[in-house]
Amino acid sequence: MKNRLLFGLALIGVLAGVGSAIFYSLPKHAQPPVFNPAANPFPSGSNVDIFAEVSAPVLAIPAKEGEGVTKGTPLVILDDSVQRAATAQLEEQARAAGVLLEELKAQPRPETLRVAEAQLAAAEAAHKTTRDQYEKQKRSFDLDPGSVSREALDSALNAERTAQANVELAARQYELVKAGAWDYDIRTQERQHEALLKSAEAARALLAKYVIRAPVDGVVLAVNTAVGSYASPLGTFATYTQSNGSIVVMGAPQENLQVRVYVDEILVNRIPPDGPFRAEMAVRGTDVRIPLQFVRRQPYLTPKIQLSNQRQERVDVRVLPLIFRFGNAGKARLYPGQLVDVFIEAKPR
Repeated sequence: MKNRLLFGLALIGVLAGVGSAIFYSLPKHAQPPVFNPAANPFPSGSNVDIFAEVSAPVLAIPAKEGEGVTKGTPLVILDDSVQRAATAQLEEQARAAGVLLEELKAQPRPETLRVAEAQLAAAEAAHKTTRDQYEKQKRSFDLDPGSVSREALDSALNAERTAQANVELAARQYELVKAGAWDYDIRTQERQHEALLKSAEAARALLAKYVIRAPVDGVVLAVNTAVGSYASPLGTFATYTQSNGSIVVMGAPQENLQVRVYVDEILVNRIPPDGPFRAEMAVRGTDVRIPLQFVRRQPYLTPKIQLSNQRQERVDVRVLPLIFRFGNAGKARLYPGQLVDVFIEAKPR
């Protein structure tokens, strides 16, 4: 009896374990939200996040938050001392290569040509002297073979032939100097000069990146760095969030703001399909109502991620973005990034 009881308890435990494993392995579906969370009408995609293209400490920040700027206005200035020195070095190398190219094209140098002429004249004079000595000894030997030894006559002949060879060498050297630089040397130097010019141009272009400028006309919404901070293409490090972010955030001109509205997928069919439709924006904390002008819709439903700005959200809702424009907000004080409520006139069911 006791064994049967133990066997029964063991069987119950096995079944309970298998059942628990099956239960906990089933996918958990997210619970529907109690209420629809408010959507951020100004996500980061509506603004311009500006990052540095080079890495360097921040030297100065001419931009002021809330200031309207035009395209090309300096926003942040980085320390460019190292890059400026490298650029100057490449520019000097390009100038040196250009001077050497001019030198090759200017050949022959007059002073070098006169030296070659003088060497040729000296070789011709030495040849004439040796030839005269040989002819004198040859005539004496022809008149009286005993007057000049055969060895002296042969030495005079060899000296005359050596002097003649020196004349030919000096003549060829003169022609070489007179011809100037070789065409291949000139073309090689031209390519080196062009390569150094391109290197200097690239260095100057990189040097310009140390001044971060406004890419468009707009308003400086946020400056997320300070003088002395280190900026890089990854952004600047924020001690509060312990992460990297954009250095400057810019937005559209304040006189004509836009609002982005997210419509839940279950309400998409109630949006009028064609033509403009009426919409109104309510500013939270006030009784202000602002009429909106429809701009466009983004025909792609996306997951709603406004709660934590993460793709994996415990809210299983997809939304359709709509873009509206509004002008003067009247007494309401609005800022980009502010949450508002929007009411859209829906078509009848």
